[in-house]
Amino acid sequence: MHRLFVAIRPPAPVRRFLLGIMEGVSGARWQDDEQLHCTMKFIGEVDRHCAEDVAAALGQIHFAAFEARISGTGSFDRKGMVHTLWAGLEPAMQLTQLHHKVEQACQRVGIAPEHRSFVPHITLARLNRSSGPVDHFREHHGGLSGPAFTVDSLVLYESRMGHGGSRYDAIARYLLESTR
Repeated sequence: MHRLFVAIRPPAPVRRFLLGIMEGVSGARWQDDEQLHCTMKFIGEVDRHCAEDVAAALGQIHFAAFEARISGTGSFDRKGMVHTLWAGLEPAMQLTQLHHKVEQACQRVGIAPEHRSFVPHITLARLNRSSGPVDHFREHHGGLSGPAFTVDSLVLYESRMGHGGSRYDAIARYLLESTR
């Protein structure tokens, strides 16, 4: 079985920028450089045949490359407790349209659609009950504005659980159409 997801991998300068703000919340499990991405679709556990079908379907996506930038921070809560801190991405419209194309490609090969709203973001930290308060982080980084970058590809990743957490291995990279 293969645990797959589709993501945008920001370039090194953007990742360095994000790594530079990851502090100030005790007990947070901050992401490392290899984990920084914007998930476009979590596929989950699939067999080899389905993984090959997904890979082929993603190769049929046509979408023009575009400029994106880090914009603001936020969090996901569960039962009133913050469990994830993230950095937002703009422009939401193009990111949402690309997400929709990825969803359509996956549905064509039998992958169930995501029913939650798509929020373009890059996870910065995961928190648990023993993590400290996030108020200072939110106040300090709420208006975050990061470097712009060209979204010129999608990556199909396989997630492998290890002793130090998840490791993400790129299986395939799909170039978006050049706008030049």
